[in-house]
Amino acid sequence: MKKNIFIISLLAGTVCLASCEDFLTQQNTTSANQETFFDSDKALQAATAPLYNFVWDNFNSKFYYGMGDGRANNLTGRWSTYIYPYTNFTETALSDGLEEAWGSFYSVIAQANYTIDNIQQFAGPAVTEDAKTQAYAEARFMRGLAYWYIGSLWGKAIIYEHTAALVGNSVVPPNRGVDAIEFAIRDLEWAATHLAKVAPAAGRVTCYSAYGLLSRIYLSMAGLTTDGQYNGTNIATDFDRGTRNAYYLDLSKKAATKVIKEGPYELLPDYGDLFSVAHTNNNKESVFQLQWSKGAPADVGWGATNQMPVFFSWSTMVGEQNWGNALYASYDLVREYTPVDKRRNPTIATVGAFYPDLNKANGGYTYNETESGYDNKCNIKKYVIGKIDDNGQSYQQSSGLNTYMMRLAEVYLILAEATLGNNASTTDATALEYFNKVRTRAGLPTLSVLTYENIRYERRIELAIEGQYWYDLLRRAYYKQQEVVNYLNHQDRNADYEWDETEPCQYAMTNEGTGVSTATAANLLLPISDVDRGRNPLLGGAPVAYEFGEREVSEQDLFN
Repeated sequence: MKKNIFIISLLAGTVCLASCEDFLTQQNTTSANQETFFDSDKALQAATAPLYNFVWDNFNSKFYYGMGDGRANNLTGRWSTYIYPYTNFTETALSDGLEEAWGSFYSVIAQANYTIDNIQQFAGPAVTEDAKTQAYAEARFMRGLAYWYIGSLWGKAIIYEHTAALVGNSVVPPNRGVDAIEFAIRDLEWAATHLAKVAPAAGRVTCYSAYGLLSRIYLSMAGLTTDGQYNGTNIATDFDRGTRNAYYLDLSKKAATKVIKEGPYELLPDYGDLFSVAHTNNNKESVFQLQWSKGAPADVGWGATNQMPVFFSWSTMVGEQNWGNALYASYDLVREYTPVDKRRNPTIATVGAFYPDLNKANGGYTYNETESGYDNKCNIKKYVIGKIDDNGQSYQQSSGLNTYMMRLAEVYLILAEATLGNNASTTDATALEYFNKVRTRAGLPTLSVLTYENIRYERRIELAIEGQYWYDLLRRAYYKQQEVVNYLNHQDRNADYEWDETEPCQYAMTNEGTGVSTATAANLLLPISDVDRGRNPLLGGAPVAYEFGEREVSEQDLFN
């Protein structure tokens, strides 16, 4: 994907950049002619391509893991302004990353809206109905996911379908977070019933990608509502009630089952291959990935490359650019692993771990032996793939690796969680079958009974540094809030540790963490940045209900 893709993105609606006057202000700035651009099915594919990379760039480079893992205390980054305020519960409306993340999500939304509107207005007679439907569904898929993030993180959102209608009139009240998640569900349900079963091109989402995300988001809605299908009045208000809405638990189970039984996915046999150059991009386990270009950013376009590895690479021997020496796994995450877990060393670097994909010219890289001084932390290995001499594709701020947004292993664990439902445990054979597939690959013994704690552990370890754990905790807090707050306050955040073979996890805590505030229920949501509240003062007020129209997709449409 070359630089001209950014021009294509401008045809569908400009990406929201930091210099925008308002995160809702979008306008076409290219001289290309919209009325003649959408003249073929291939042109529509080009128009939707930026939805897979450019608009997610600010989210991917820092916020993906800064919030998903930093806030949840999978990461320690005491000098990283996009990590430590969130880990320490000391963030304010001025904290680094808030404006960028909010703006990135609204870039996705604006781009999706423009894509839909422009294709409806300007698609030529040679464009097939199937191509238009696929493009609409891709746009709604992306918009739905962005709204799930916004509703989950901030508990309020500006919901809109036509960006142009808000240009010049963007000071509008926010809508409720639960409405944003309902909007996400409706978008993804439409996508699930209209996307193709087989991807029209490598990396494109399919109906099964949408069902996968629905299985996750239905779990959110199960905690946010009391009973039955959401109707605007059945919003849960007791966050310690201990149970979830059985209607959405059942939908989550159905959606996950559809992905598992009908989708084309398989677990990769070797967990380590999930993040290798040879196997990562669009592999059989990937349900949805952000699609990044290979090559130097100046050649393929800034915003189209995966910059994440530069923030994880800990030395000049493991990456073309290395800003990750002071960003490493938290002690709380390290102590969760057992040394025999095959997921540990592909995720975090531990003393003596050997990586043949790094420092290839010298026979590989052994952590704390090839270079010393790493016995008092565990740096992040996921997304660290070495230098260009190791793999032929690593450039500064460009790895060529796609970003996982959902894998089949997560769908297996969602099925287990939805099946467990409101019970203390389950022996359901199907839930155990797929849950144990995840454990077996990790080299761990199978279980015969499942509890919430079993599922929490597997999700944390399986998906560590994949931007998910904070959202797992939020989902639990919708109905067991105090339990989650207590958990957050007993995670030994910012603790120091060092290699100690006598400990079960082979590391021992040496000092308790400092600078961490006591978590409260208020910390389950983020403040909206001062910059965005300055642009729209109504964002600081109470959210209002969103007026939904008739449902476009029924449960029968989804599952029959």
